[in-house]
Amino acid sequence: MNHNASPPSPSSQPRHTRRIVLIGLSVLGVASAVFVVRGPLLMSAPACMAGRWHGCFDTFNGVVLMTLVALPLAALVVWALARRRRAAGVAPAWRMPLAEVGMVHGTVPFVWLTMMPGAGAGIVPGRVSLVPLRDLITMGPLGIAGNLLVFAALGFFAPMRFAALASVPRILALGAGCSALVEIAQYVLRLDRVSSVDDVLVNAAGAVLAALASRRWWRTTTQAPSDRPRPAPAPASASAAAR
Repeated sequence: MNHNASPPSPSSQPRHTRRIVLIGLSVLGVASAVFVVRGPLLMSAPACMAGRWHGCFDTFNGVVLMTLVALPLAALVVWALARRRRAAGVAPAWRMPLAEVGMVHGTVPFVWLTMMPGAGAGIVPGRVSLVPLRDLITMGPLGIAGNLLVFAALGFFAPMRFAALASVPRILALGAGCSALVEIAQYVLRLDRVSSVDDVLVNAAGAVLAALASRRWWRTTTQAPSDRPRPAPAPASASAAAR
């Protein structure tokens, strides 16, 4: 029997517990979201399962359903990238892949929804609203919440991935710039949507609020020492020859 095995260090136990709690809360949150929207999602499920564009990729319910279905694939990509980084001796192995996949998976569906054409797309001329705060009343609580979420994933994960974006003004500029591009595209493509300055303001505010929530994990240097590959240990024969 081996009596030399040392017990886990006290510092590793709270970290392991926090990780389990975060995973449990994430699973609970996803399950709760699926339970709340299960009715509308089941309405679009037949069209999505049949691979039909209409009723799946051009509806809110269909896009939400596809986003949830793609969650296991996104988790698999994170796991594969983290395993590759760990094999290369790069630490931390999970944070960077999670940020990279999270930015894409959490942003593309919302941008897709904002670019969906209305009933008069291509017929109705583009409309612009440049008076700040005028459209907030017509948005309503759900509209404001949706606009806050459009670039929330980008604001949350971008500072974790890129040290150059690890500041509130830069995240504000990033959110506002991306939102402005979306509004310009809506106008140019004549999608029967109103290109509003309030959308830009709320989108940028959502990115900033999400960035503040992830501030403790921001990447503050271009390449932290823990991100560099660890040097391979010198062979025993070489060490003996050096003596």
